[in-house]
Amino acid sequence: MDDSAFEKDNYMETGMPAATGELRPGQVVSLETAGEDHSRYTFRCDLGCQLQITAIRPNLVRVRYIAEGNFDDGFSYATVKEHREGRCPLEHREDSDSHILETTALRVVVGKNGLRIRMEDLDGTVLSEDEKGFHWYEHESFGGQVVITSRVIQSREHFYGLGDIPGHKNLRGQRRMLWGSDVYGYDAQTDPLYKNIPFFIGVHHERAYGVFFDNSFRTVFDFGKERPCTSSFWAQGGEMDYFFFAGPTVPEVVASYAWLTGTPEMPPLWSLGFHQCKWSYKSEMEIMKIAEGFRSREIPCDAIYVDIDYMDAFKCFTWNQAPEVYPNPARMTRNLAEQGIKTVAIIDPGIKIEKGYEVYETGLEHDVFCRRMDGPLMKGNVWPGPCYFPDFTNPKTRNWWADLFPKFIQENGVAGIWTDMNEPAVFNDAKTFPRDVRHDYDGHPCSHRRGHNVYGMQMARATQEGLKRALPDKRPFVITRSAFSGTQRYSSAWTGDIQSTWQHLRIGNVQCQRLALSGYSFVGTDIGGFSGKSDGELFIRWLQMGIFHPFCRVHSSGDANEQEPWSFGDPYTAIAKKFIDLRYRLLPYIYTVFEENVRTGAPMLRSLIYLDEKDPESHNRMEEFALGSDVFTCPISKPETDGRWLYLPRGRWYNFWNNEPLQGGDEMWFDIPLESTPLFIRAGAVLPLGSARLSSETPLKYMELRAYLDDGKATGTLYEDSGDGHEYREEAGRVTKTFQVEELETGYRLTQDRVGSFQPDYREYHLEFLGANRVLTKVIIDGKDEVDLKPGLPLRVPETFKTADFH
Repeated sequence: MDDSAFEKDNYMETGMPAATGELRPGQVVSLETAGEDHSRYTFRCDLGCQLQITAIRPNLVRVRYIAEGNFDDGFSYATVKEHREGRCPLEHREDSDSHILETTALRVVVGKNGLRIRMEDLDGTVLSEDEKGFHWYEHESFGGQVVITSRVIQSREHFYGLGDIPGHKNLRGQRRMLWGSDVYGYDAQTDPLYKNIPFFIGVHHERAYGVFFDNSFRTVFDFGKERPCTSSFWAQGGEMDYFFFAGPTVPEVVASYAWLTGTPEMPPLWSLGFHQCKWSYKSEMEIMKIAEGFRSREIPCDAIYVDIDYMDAFKCFTWNQAPEVYPNPARMTRNLAEQGIKTVAIIDPGIKIEKGYEVYETGLEHDVFCRRMDGPLMKGNVWPGPCYFPDFTNPKTRNWWADLFPKFIQENGVAGIWTDMNEPAVFNDAKTFPRDVRHDYDGHPCSHRRGHNVYGMQMARATQEGLKRALPDKRPFVITRSAFSGTQRYSSAWTGDIQSTWQHLRIGNVQCQRLALSGYSFVGTDIGGFSGKSDGELFIRWLQMGIFHPFCRVHSSGDANEQEPWSFGDPYTAIAKKFIDLRYRLLPYIYTVFEENVRTGAPMLRSLIYLDEKDPESHNRMEEFALGSDVFTCPISKPETDGRWLYLPRGRWYNFWNNEPLQGGDEMWFDIPLESTPLFIRAGAVLPLGSARLSSETPLKYMELRAYLDDGKATGTLYEDSGDGHEYREEAGRVTKTFQVEELETGYRLTQDRVGSFQPDYREYHLEFLGANRVLTKVIIDGKDEVDLKPGLPLRVPETFKTADFH
């Protein structure tokens, strides 16, 4: 059966029994244990099937099935190697029907006939249970097995995750495929998309669990689309190999998945600023005109991108240096850098077949290009015409690719790299590589059927290494279109070629929330939409959402869709400036939230289901989201709208614009004219705010601290380092400040606890107490320096203070 038949076959789409050919595990005939403290158990059945269960943590187990033969070495691109090995004791007992394995947090019940699994809390509450469980059939065309597992959908169960998926945030009733695809102008029904993240979260009865299916073949997830009471997932080859995360909360599931698949390094601060891009700025003159547009209007900008038209005949690692195009790239990037603007350049995987072209010649010399099954190099057409494509799953290729960057970056002054077309996309009927293309897969040779979904990930990995070699004293910045689980370790991402419509504003909102919930926080959309034509209102409303996304970039397609902040004239230019300024004011908070993501895996964007899965209102609402724990928003997503209903999470909040205190846990109407957007701050938070500035490298004169009091108390955190370089890895190169406000009989006490010795440029804090019930006239700093407070002026304290008592 070929791939097209696989996609259309009713059994594979529905999970329903096939008329013939379905194979089951059989009866358990033996059991072996291995690992530290018996952390691994292997069950063998009379028909040759095996099940291996490994306890990695008390709330995390790995489940592997094979239909025949022996388990392989378990190689995975997705997981952190040292985190997938067993290290947690498993206790075993059995009854007449089952084997029971227990950690201190989870019970795994394995049926003796058929190896069906039930996951339970230790109190006996079922988290997940198999319906048919593991089964398979032989793949007639390619050999091996199509591996499937089907599970019972629990009462009132909802599903979330799967990364880059459009459509409703709650996956219940949907079926989605993971097979990286170039889908220009996609919509909510388009399936599949660019990224492949086979991780989902189930929520029912106020409990959450997660499943990560570590298989890079074409995979499909059905959450009750055909059979409302059954969910299933399957792959066209490989093992049934998945990790089960027992929450019991959504944040605990997400943190465990992030621990398993890894978190990013701290990015350069400039990468969190505002970025401007277009397909394409076609000349140095045009780029400098854009930069002047930002500076003359005093609109902040940290990066301008050059798309494929900067290249010589679309050849990667080249510039078109014709006098009217980019005659002197180094001069241009240097002039931009003097204005605080970095240059980011696109790179595609297709290498033009052209004698004398250095990248092509060295690629042939090092034998790094993909080959077909019988040996010829794989040839495909993309932007340059006929091309060869590097096999990024080969360590030798990644090393060759990384070595291409030092010369390109150092000679031309490029600061970051944007990887595109890496699904991989090819201009043919299949839109990608033929299935018989061979990959090294880090010493596990395979066809493109296995290598396809990780191709973009390994390109991003090699590109990050190239930036590290080119700029060893700088933090690398990479952005990718295609990804697999774990790519967050190497690259940021955007949601691809989205359309300039109100529907797509909503789609992008859901995609970014879903990616963050799936371990990938450093994401954003093409603000304003890529294809089609935006207008001023849509652009502003999209920008008002995009400034809260970790990756904040305007991008558009063609001359008909100009989307610089001033493209739509007044009043839109002034409103765009207001919200880009707000992005820079929030930058200290955003940077702090990023550090939390690096350290703990907590997502930067937080859906309602993450904030409070026990609240039924969180299960199906799509548009509201938080940035970190303290900032909450909901975009306006319809035209000609000056207000909207939204759901404010349970707890107390403040309206950012008028400081009105609000009680959450209910749907509320807010008047939101075009020059505003819904924005709320959690009561009890101390929010750090910088000043509006022209780039992230403009020094701050002071840091503003806003204490949003909750019963007279508030706490907050501010993380700071130099914003680039690697000194932050040592305590001397970073500082984490914890602020705490408590109410005294005579006023308020603000304390600062510091860990680390990095010293920022600014020397004082400007304070504001929201919700204060008294007038403050003096401050005593560290118990000795008393200062009178002047009415109408900011409350000021030195950046080095430990205790400030306000009376």
